[in-house]
Amino acid sequence: MTAELAHPWPTPPQDGYTVDDLLTLPDLPPHTELIDGSLVFVSPQRFFHTLTMYLLEKGLRATAPPELRVAREMTVVIDKRNGPEPDISVVRAEAFLDSDQTYFKVADVVLAVEVVSPDSESRDRDTKPHKYARAGIPHFWRVERAGHNGRPVVHVHALDPESRTYRFTGMYHDVLKLSVPFDIDIDLTEIDHL
Repeated sequence: MTAELAHPWPTPPQDGYTVDDLLTLPDLPPHTELIDGSLVFVSPQRFFHTLTMYLLEKGLRATAPPELRVAREMTVVIDKRNGPEPDISVVRAEAFLDSDQTYFKVADVVLAVEVVSPDSESRDRDTKPHKYARAGIPHFWRVERAGHNGRPVVHVHALDPESRTYRFTGMYHDVLKLSVPFDIDIDLTEIDHL
């Protein structure tokens, strides 16, 4: 007697999945990413993750110039086998084509933000920043939860265009005040009141 699977899992193609598969496979769980031809399913997010994304999205939208727009949890097509989904992206305004759009091209992304979760630590700290840098995304933020007060700590990185790697430019605890990629001023302590 063969036990029937409660949920039929997709069988990967011999050479792995492509971005076309990611964008067209039916019934994938929300926020599925494609990393090196493999589908990556994410665990349910913790409330800290949701609050942090809301806080940063709100702050970025309030300060972004008209030529840039803020998107949350949209696939970024890097190449045929990589379609990660940053928690927040700042994208050139002309990249917004219509409300049915499901992805952005990597060349249109100015800033990628990842809020680290227990199930994504390695991807958010190593794999995805490496891929974003190699693909030429100019700015990357990694957001961690501080141990002493549970507030977000933002690790800011800028692309070194010659080496195609990120260089660390600062860590922000209570206030995120930057002049690149545009003037940004976000009170990170506001998370206590959301």
